[in-house]
Amino acid sequence: MSYLDTIRTFVRVYELGSMSAAGRDLRISPAVTSSRISQLEDHLGARLFQRTTRNLSATEQGRAFYPGALAVLEAVDAAEAQVMDLTETPRGDLFVAAPLGVGRRLIAPLVPAFLERYPEVTVRLRLSDRDLDLTGEGLDMAFILEQPADSALRMRKIAECQRVLCAAPTYIARKGLPQTGEDLLRQGHNCLNLRFPGAREFQWQLQTDSGPRRFAVSGRHECDDGDVLTDWAVAGEGIALKPVFEVAEQLAAGQLVPVAVHTPPVPVQMACLYAHRRHQDPKARLFMDAMAVQMQDAVHIAEGLARAALAAGSRA
Repeated sequence: MSYLDTIRTFVRVYELGSMSAAGRDLRISPAVTSSRISQLEDHLGARLFQRTTRNLSATEQGRAFYPGALAVLEAVDAAEAQVMDLTETPRGDLFVAAPLGVGRRLIAPLVPAFLERYPEVTVRLRLSDRDLDLTGEGLDMAFILEQPADSALRMRKIAECQRVLCAAPTYIARKGLPQTGEDLLRQGHNCLNLRFPGAREFQWQLQTDSGPRRFAVSGRHECDDGDVLTDWAVAGEGIALKPVFEVAEQLAAGQLVPVAVHTPPVPVQMACLYAHRRHQDPKARLFMDAMAVQMQDAVHIAEGLARAALAAGSRA
């Protein structure tokens, strides 16, 4: 074990607020995590954390030590990045997060080719439709389908994604075809909502004659997995708001059709968030470059196919 390992362990314990969480993140046991912190405290001659059976908090000395410790790690990362740039052999773990639909359809299929090209890189892909804390969870980057709220992070825009309100023909035959967002509320349509613990109150932002407007829709079906909402929509259970690329096949096959077309959803930004660093890790930059170009192409192709299929259907 090196002194750098103890500093890295300290930083993760400080950021995550837990020995066990830091251990999981670093792939070491809680006992090793605790031992490294104790050794660092012995070396510094100061207690860095107050520990109880339930809580862990940084001491004044720990809070003072953190900025310098973080600067040391960033300096080492920058030096390694420069060496990797010269050797053109990126290596190490990449921690990547993405929404389920984006990860399954766009990112996961591209990972094998990336790893084949860079055999010393390991990709740890975490897929979730929940909001993630990029810094707190030790992520190198997070792909999103939304406008980020954290201005401390840098953002690389990938594509503006068109969205659609859609339902199965069987649902429309049973409940009627809404033409506007007002119809969704007035006619009591069952709207399929993406919800999870801690989620903000859900509203659908639609384009109206007077500009974007939020509609507080409701329904009896909720899930934290967007693909489940698609399955429910295809089964005739209700109306879903989806990125077009996620339901392009279902639209082309006629399993889903657009509804409320006079007030379409506001497009959403697909982007990649990453921490602000003067020297970005080459493997992270390479991964982001590879994913961004191919994801953008895939989104545009899917949207084009969906438009063509819908246009053909309207002429039939």
